Amino acid sequence: MVASQMGEWTSHRPPEFYGLDDTARERMKRSCEVLSAALDTEAPIYGVSRGFGPLAEFEADTDANRHGLGLISHLSAGQGDDLDIETTRLMLDLRLRGMTRGYSGIDPERWEEIVNLPRSGFVPVVPSLGSVSASGDLIPLAHAASAMSGKGLAWDLDSDPPVQVPADLRLRQLGLEPITWGAREALAFVNGTSASLAATLRNQASLREQCWIAATLTGVIADLLHANTEAYHEVVGQARGGSPGHALAASWIRAQVTDPRDGSSARQLQEPYSLRCAPQIVGSVLDFLDAFSLMLGRERAGCSDNPIVSADGIFHAGNFYAITAGLVSDQHATLLHQIAFMAERQLALILNPTSNGGRPPLLAARPGATSGLAGVQLAATAFLAEIRQLSAPATTTPVPTNLDNQDVVPMALMGALRVARQLQRSELVLGSLALGVAQLAHIADYRPGTNRPWLADLLAATPRLGDDRPLAPEVRAVWELLRAEAQRQCGTDEELFGAHETGTER
Repeated sequence: MVASQMGEWTSHRPPEFYGLDDTARERMKRSCEVLSAALDTEAPIYGVSRGFGPLAEFEADTDANRHGLGLISHLSAGQGDDLDIETTRLMLDLRLRGMTRGYSGIDPERWEEIVNLPRSGFVPVVPSLGSVSASGDLIPLAHAASAMSGKGLAWDLDSDPPVQVPADLRLRQLGLEPITWGAREALAFVNGTSASLAATLRNQASLREQCWIAATLTGVIADLLHANTEAYHEVVGQARGGSPGHALAASWIRAQVTDPRDGSSARQLQEPYSLRCAPQIVGSVLDFLDAFSLMLGRERAGCSDNPIVSADGIFHAGNFYAITAGLVSDQHATLLHQIAFMAERQLALILNPTSNGGRPPLLAARPGATSGLAGVQLAATAFLAEIRQLSAPATTTPVPTNLDNQDVVPMALMGALRVARQLQRSELVLGSLALGVAQLAHIADYRPGTNRPWLADLLAATPRLGDDRPLAPEVRAVWELLRAEAQRQCGTDEELFGAHETGTER
């Protein structure tokens, strides 16, 4: 049910671009023929026979290649940190697959020339800042197109770690010819939502993994504290209405409980909400993510070009408006805060003698002489505060632009990159909690059992505290262990986003 988008993109190997099947090839040819026929009649066609954006009422450059190059050149205005390699490769994959739907007016042979670059391992360097995601993610995609024409920078993936080199040099290293962009293929390439969608898809997968981690740590805490586990019973979720997310979250928690207890045998009748309401919190997040998977799956399988060129004609419209990814990202920000907030409160619970079963304050080996996890908790509080500061919805902060042609803009890539930063902070909150859980387990002489090797690895990664020691590396180490296990637990890409026919074949 749950999956990782991450694992597919972290090896620095070229992604598996699909070859066209006969159906897709015919769709693309028909679209190309419709566009050619319209141009023969001198019909006004945005970006091909006319200018771009608010200049669409003016005639295009008569040289199609010069017109396409002009589009890419003037949009190469991005700044800031670069998109990571995995998001960039997914962006290219999404953009090129969208062209195979038969709505882009792209000749299949021309498509093969373009796709050969990323298929051969060419990955452009793409600045992350500058997109308002209204005419799609124009600026990052223009930087990608520019690199594919031999300008700008590209990643040398043969270096360890990868390094940035001039794009023309990387093309020569790979034995590739630079792309000469015509007007239509340049517009089809840059005029799509692929950058914001790629970032959102990766965030969606990471957030699901964090749900598994949060639920799993909840179960270990409940077991260590001899908490009442009635809150995780199947009947509770059924009474609430049968939420699939609740059922899944509760099952993840129960899987970590080796000694279930009811109100008569537990340490107390009812635990604080950060433990008792974990199935409701994590379960609701999972339910939202399931709904988003359907929406994002449709986006991934669709075509976000403008104009749409089909067998039924040419339609000037707004499919490049990235509102779906934008709204999903704004919800991601809220959902992620719930997971991080619950984890931070659980950390506070296990460090406090009034709620951790009488263990030492801050789990210090010699309270006063040593300080235990005091620094770890302070840092986790700061991480949560930053997550909250980043939670404002990006779609409610647009600025009209482009001579008011783009008078409403969704800021989808900005929102998705904001969520990516939040996810990094949430990793640290969950890693801090995992460190605390491991130390609590050491104090309780807790035995993880052979059915949970990852838990044994977790305890080994952070030995029992004696004297104080720097714990920042251990927070990262335990997080990496949990993330690796979450990815093993989380299924496949098709399960996450749904199997959508793409017009291509493996």
